[in-house]
Amino acid sequence: MIKLTPTLPTVLLIAIMIFEPTFIIEGVTERSWGKEVLLNKSGYGIFTLYFASYVLIGFVTILIEFLRSKGARKLYLKLVFIGLIIAFGMGTTFNLILPALGNYQYIWLGPLFTLAYVISISYAIIKHRLFDVGLLVARSAAYILSTATLAVVYVIVAFSIIGGVVFKTDDISFTTRLVYTFLAIVTAIVYQPVRSVFDKISNRLFYQDSYETQALLDDLNKVLVSDVEINSLLSKTASLIEQNLKVTYCSFYIRETSYVSSRVVASEKQNISQTDLEKIHQVSPRIKYRIYHINQETSNNEEAMLNQLMQDNGIEIIGRLVSTLKYEVAGVGYLILGSKQSGAVYSDQDMKVLEIITNELVLAVENVLRYEEIEKFNETLQKKIDDATKELRKNNEKLKALDEAKDEFVSMASHQLRTPLTTIKGYLSMVLEGDAGDITPTQKDMLGQALFSSQRMVYLISDLLNVSRLKTGKFLIEPKNIYLPDVIETEIDQLRDGAKSKELTIEYIKPDSFSHVMLDEMKIRQVIMNFTDNAIYYTKPGGTITVGLKETSKSIEFTVTDDGIGVPKEQQHKLFAKFYRAENARKARPDGTGLGLFMAKKVIIAQEGSIVFKSKEGKGSTFGFSFPKDKILAQEPS
Repeated sequence: MIKLTPTLPTVLLIAIMIFEPTFIIEGVTERSWGKEVLLNKSGYGIFTLYFASYVLIGFVTILIEFLRSKGARKLYLKLVFIGLIIAFGMGTTFNLILPALGNYQYIWLGPLFTLAYVISISYAIIKHRLFDVGLLVARSAAYILSTATLAVVYVIVAFSIIGGVVFKTDDISFTTRLVYTFLAIVTAIVYQPVRSVFDKISNRLFYQDSYETQALLDDLNKVLVSDVEINSLLSKTASLIEQNLKVTYCSFYIRETSYVSSRVVASEKQNISQTDLEKIHQVSPRIKYRIYHINQETSNNEEAMLNQLMQDNGIEIIGRLVSTLKYEVAGVGYLILGSKQSGAVYSDQDMKVLEIITNELVLAVENVLRYEEIEKFNETLQKKIDDATKELRKNNEKLKALDEAKDEFVSMASHQLRTPLTTIKGYLSMVLEGDAGDITPTQKDMLGQALFSSQRMVYLISDLLNVSRLKTGKFLIEPKNIYLPDVIETEIDQLRDGAKSKELTIEYIKPDSFSHVMLDEMKIRQVIMNFTDNAIYYTKPGGTITVGLKETSKSIEFTVTDDGIGVPKEQQHKLFAKFYRAENARKARPDGTGLGLFMAKKVIIAQEGSIVFKSKEGKGSTFGFSFPKDKILAQEPS
């Protein structure tokens, strides 16, 4: 599709003037002050409307761009706008309005005010680098070549069609005018395609810094989504920018993070001191621009300081990597660019591309830094775990040594205590049986309590020895043929006096007949005594303790049931752990060790039995054991 250009209205106006030469100017007459142009008021009104429309469009375009712009761009657009107002204002007055009113005396002043526009543009170019000179030359060449080519073609075609006739009079035929008009319209239509061709040619000759913006951004996106290592990502990005924008160097400064100090991913051609980079990092949050050019107008000391730092280090552009429009934040770092390799200035296209690049980079860099932080955290955490593990192993070795020393002490102390306690128990038993003479009932009762306590002490020492043996691997089960009802009866009889002193009743119905079993008698006696002794301690006066023993075709079962304090439900799962005691048990009996139930369970399980336990807080408990008959059944003695 052929695009209509803004030149078409001009071509149409010229065509009308060709058909009707007096459309705007009817003639010229001599006056005392000079020549006066006689205007066709209707045609001149159309020309005035045409001229005013173009001027208005120009003013509106520049005004909109001025209002949208910030910083240096706003400053140089202001200069252009002022020059345009002066040039068009005065030019319109002296060359349009006054002649329309019949005053031609000052028409010569109009073109002079065009100099104001030229001067304002020149000043903007010099002070603010308004235009890319290379681009200006390229575009000028393209326009000149395009216009010259079409003019030559126009003349050749026109004279070829008309027959090469050189008109000797001012009267031009209607056919000739029609041909000129047609050719003018065709020229206007094909002007844009022809100019595009010359644009490409002039770019190659005069604008070597040109590049494909979309191709650069596409390549950048591929880098940003394919790399998660900060140095690699920024090095590839710097290489892309150097190749496309053709800059002397491109570097990145990244601020310090929780795990890594500040760093520079730099081009080999860049040589910026770390001290100056830190100064830039301190000053830049007070600068209101994201892409800062060294030649921007300075409005405060911070900008002047930044300009000086950039000048000292050969920095042309600083792009701040900030993810917010509030530029007072430091951001994650900076994009640092040197000058163009060709010596040209950074164009508007370059600045817009750099704005897009920094917007995309800041997100990618933030994500990569988070990834890096996670990796560093994992490395640090792993090191801390390794150090802590070494420390724990070291402490564990110490604890093992201490535990072994403790076990040795407990074993030695238990052995040493066991001998005198056995002697005490033996003599107390002899006195109670009357071997030392008659004793009073009160003495018998007191000696019975002493015997009971010494027996408990013997069992406690046995528990300590068994715990020590468990840890050293010396805990042995020595089963032998026993008649369990007699064993239970013996232990119960030893505890009856203690139960009686607490006003408790022990009920035990001995079975008339029972199978002989193979069990470790001493350890089973200890379990029976432990279960019954606990029932006595944790049952209130007036309570009843029921000891049961039953035999079925598949198993034998022993139980001790009381109506004492019971065990809280939430603590029952810990009850058979070493040294553990329920909270209410600790209050009722502060001197307990928490070894009795632990050892009872070990003894029963070691002989392939299982623990029987059920309890309800405040209602009582049942403790006992059960054995499968086929595992422990023994031959009855003949």
